[in-house]
Amino acid sequence: MYKNLAAALAVACFSFSLATTSQAAEPVKAGFVYVSPITEAGWTKQHDEGRKAVEKALGDKVKTTFVADVAEGADAERVIRDLAVQGNQIIFTPSFGYMEPTLKVAKDFPNVKFESVTGYKTAANVAASNARYYEGRYLAGIAAGRMTQTNVAGYVAGFPIPEVLQGINAFTLGMRSVNPKATVKVVWLNAWFDPPKEREAAMSLFDQQADVVAFHTGSTAVMAAAQERGKMAVAYHSDMRMVAPDAQIVAVTHQWGDYYTRRVKAVADGNWKSGNVWGGVREGMIRVGDFGPKVPKKVQDEVLARQKDIGAGKLQPFTGPIVDNEGREVLAKGQKLSDEQILNMNYLVAGVVGRINK
Repeated sequence: MYKNLAAALAVACFSFSLATTSQAAEPVKAGFVYVSPITEAGWTKQHDEGRKAVEKALGDKVKTTFVADVAEGADAERVIRDLAVQGNQIIFTPSFGYMEPTLKVAKDFPNVKFESVTGYKTAANVAASNARYYEGRYLAGIAAGRMTQTNVAGYVAGFPIPEVLQGINAFTLGMRSVNPKATVKVVWLNAWFDPPKEREAAMSLFDQQADVVAFHTGSTAVMAAAQERGKMAVAYHSDMRMVAPDAQIVAVTHQWGDYYTRRVKAVADGNWKSGNVWGGVREGMIRVGDFGPKVPKKVQDEVLARQKDIGAGKLQPFTGPIVDNEGREVLAKGQKLSDEQILNMNYLVAGVVGRINK
């Protein structure tokens, strides 16, 4: 009897060991939702590069899936919910308009972890993260300020949310730090991804004496327009020299691979925690480089030196004196905007030609 019992216990322990090993070997399922198609460059491209970096870093410990071209709102909620139902343990939702749908779905799936990228609201199972894009914008402004001949730059903008205002203002401050005569004309699209409108806006800015343009939209249309017109442009999200080999002067890129990998690994290790991350040059989430052939080495070196200063904490783009474009003092000389003030930015600085669409 005891022999049979011992044998049974041994088999049970062996079976439990196999089950535990099998369970431990199960890969983490990670889902991604994209607001536009995956194009050759741009916002969605960078996030998909982050997804691929997770696969490369974690190998068979992760299984990723994605759904692209998902509109913000009801469609986003449906897709996010579907990914949770399909058993994804962590779901990344990189678009500002995905924030509320993410929070709504998260309430119904307390055991699933959600990463609201560019959102700012958190919950027990919802973390928020974003990048300090404005740091790269300031650096691109320095390059644009050195390169412009007309002292007029253009800016094709999506929506007037704080993140976009930060970019316009930092770009303008960067330009005027090396070229006080510079002005920046803004065209609002009220869209994140609309290549025909993006192109039309860029062309209208070139017609208004802008010889360099920046943009906060999702496609490569602005870069293609600059290449066609023989003008200059600042690439955003990705290096876009494949579209604008002569027009690109510099690219502001955001890098998600390291953050995404750490968050998936945290789920695998059982130590994922909610939080709010806002990383920039110092954290490796923002990088400026990929200079075009028109940019002299002296200008390249200047931009890269200022990038090192930002990474070292020696340079904060939003340092006073700062005056808005209606003449009101925003910040006194020598003072620096706090993160809270930057995150709630609701004005345009002196040098910007345009108004905030209400």
